[in-house]
Amino acid sequence: MTKARNWPPGTKLGALSELRPYERNARTHSSRQIKKIADSIEQFGFINPVLADENNRIIAGHGRVSAAKLLGWKQVPMLRIEHLS
Repeated sequence: MTKARNWPPGTKLGALSELRPYERNARTHSSRQIKKIADSIEQFGFINPVLADENNRIIAGHGRVSAAKLLGWKQVPMLRIEHLS
């Protein structure tokens, strides 16, 4: 797991097992893209936290979550965004 590097205030580690994909997410990632994201995370670290709502639904970061799972991680940096509807 990468160390915190200038993550926004309020960023915490969140369990991958508790995060749920947003059912209307328009963006999809191929297996090849997920592998490239995983390679990037290994090389540069987890730079941008996953954004999730109050119900642990992913707002942004579906590809990063999939890459972290591919890498065998149990947690990812997560920033909770609760003011959106």
